Amino acid sequence: MRTNACRIMVGAAAGLLGVVGPAAAQTGGGQPSRPAGQSAEARAETRSLCNGKDLSGWHADVPEADGKTDAPPSFVIRDGMLVSLGNPQGHLISDKVFEDFRLDVEYRFPGEAGNCGVLVYASKPRALYDMFPQSIEVQMHSGNAGDFWCIQENIAVDNMAARRKGDPSTWGGGPQDSRRILNLTDDSESPVGEWNRMVIECLGNRLRVWVNGDLVNDGHDCTASKGQIAIQAEGAEVEFRKLDFTPIKELTAPEAGAAWKIEEPEADSKK
Repeated sequence: MRTNACRIMVGAAAGLLGVVGPAAAQTGGGQPSRPAGQSAEARAETRSLCNGKDLSGWHADVPEADGKTDAPPSFVIRDGMLVSLGNPQGHLISDKVFEDFRLDVEYRFPGEAGNCGVLVYASKPRALYDMFPQSIEVQMHSGNAGDFWCIQENIAVDNMAARRKGDPSTWGGGPQDSRRILNLTDDSESPVGEWNRMVIECLGNRLRVWVNGDLVNDGHDCTASKGQIAIQAEGAEVEFRKLDFTPIKELTAPEAGAAWKIEEPEADSKK
């Protein structure tokens, strides 16, 4: 599969559509492509969830750092990009709760292939294995981008029996459940080291995902309809040059997402 690179847009007032409000306090290279397939109105409401200077609007939940004042960071801003360093493992969680939105992410593994993910509908921290917040994970693991992993939440897809192991009685989000739902494609990600574009849409209990213009997953009947957004540190370094948030009132048609591919700036293409 091909994967895509990411920059986070935040910025406007918290009362805009799609921002529910602050969550309870918890412990714990290159230019992005231009928006494609968006109306002028939608572009006006798009904002970055990362200011490129610091981690304002986010908090880290890293179990290994509990009680330590000298623990190394798992997440940093470098060259204007959000970087998940991979270790110590944990999550960078938005301070706010969101609903009904599009998250446009451009990311790459700058070194070796590895594991990471974007979590949506996140709520209770450390709800699984004393590590993962209750949520639905949109997988970024190299070769598996767009898989769903259910984490104390659940979601359905069409043709579930072919894409989820086990008896239907085990389809859930608990530690003994069959939590993985396979994506729809095998060749959507860019080669390791190159940028990928992942677009995630959440509308009520619907969750739709594209990678480099390919529809890779389409979920419905999720057990959550709003929550925080989280980025994983899961063993590999990942750079995010884009994390753009846009409120939505309807899902994009599956075929319309074909426009969501990496668009390298003209100056870069000549290098």
